[in-house]
This record gives sequence, structure tokens and C-alpha cells, in this order.
Amino acid sequence: MATRGTLWSFSLFLGLMTGILTTRMATAQENIQQVVILDECDPTTFNRTFGPDTCHNVVSGGGVVLKDFLAALPTGDPAWLFFPTNQLEIEEGDTLRVINQGGEIHTFTEVAAYGGGFIPVLNNPPNSPAVPECAGGYVNSAKLASTRLIQGSSLLVNGLTTGVHHFECCVHPWMRLDVEVK
Repeated sequence: MATRGTLWSFSLFLGLMTGILTTRMATAQENIQQVVILDECDPTTFNRTFGPDTCHNVVSGGGVVLKDFLAALPTGDPAWLFFPTNQLEIEEGDTLRVINQGGEIHTFTEVAAYGGGFIPVLNNPPNSPAVPECAGGYVNSAKLASTRLIQGSSLLVNGLTTGVHHFECCVHPWMRLDVEVK
């Protein structure tokens, strides 16, 4: 039979462990920085041209129609972007949670230098070669396949070292983000 002192000690131990675990979980959550992938593809025009399920956008009013998207090339439609845009500063040890809230498939691929993706017509200038990290598309690159985000999915990126890291979408190469690790 447990004594009152034993029960009190056990309760204190449980309370301390709960506090430690809660603090560790809160600390881990504080070190996650979010990046959102956005696009505003119009399902009717994109799916009619490229096949069903190319665009899953639920934008009221349809979004960017294919002819307007194509007219924005080679610099790319501004509705296709990473948010935050251009640059994000994080601390060493932070984790990036990248969420695709767009209507199309994208990648969030670290590249040594920005350049073309694996769909030549979308590159600037058109038909220029892909950067090495994007070359060959999903089939020829395990790294590229591991950075692919289908609509509604997310990816965790961690272990980034101090310095500037370049990320681009290998499908839509104007989608770019510099992540500076302090």
C-alpha cells in the first residue's frame, strides 16, 4: 500500500515531467517557420488543356485563365509565388514547414543558383536549360521527387546551415525564395 508521501512524490514527478514535455513541445513549435506555396490557376482552362486534376484551385471566380498565364511568360505570373516572398530569415536549427496551398503541383527545391526548371517553355529565356537540381524532372532526380508538393501537401525542411539557401520551384522557376540562416 502506497503511503501519502509516496503518492505526493509520484504526483510531483508527473507534474514536473508534464511541464518539461510541454515546454519542449512549445519550444519545438516556436522553431517552425512556415512557407506557403500559392498559385491561382483556373481549373476549367488548365484542366481542359493539360488534363483532369492539373489544377485543383477553389478560387471563387476561377482564378488566372491559361491564356493569361501563358501571356505572363517568360517572367511568370505573379500569382504563382512562395510566401513570404523573396527572403526569409531564420535561426540555425529552425525547421521550415512548406505548405502547398496552390492549385497545381510545385517543388520547393534547394538550388546552388537560380535558373531554369524542367519544363523548358516555362523558363526565362524560354527553352533554356534547367539548373542541375531540376534537370530531368521527377523521374531522373530523387532529390527533386522528394521536394515535390502536390496540392494540399506539406514538406519539412530542416538542418539548414548558417548562410543563404536558394529555393525554387522546378516547375515554375520564377517562384523563388532566399532563406537566410543566422
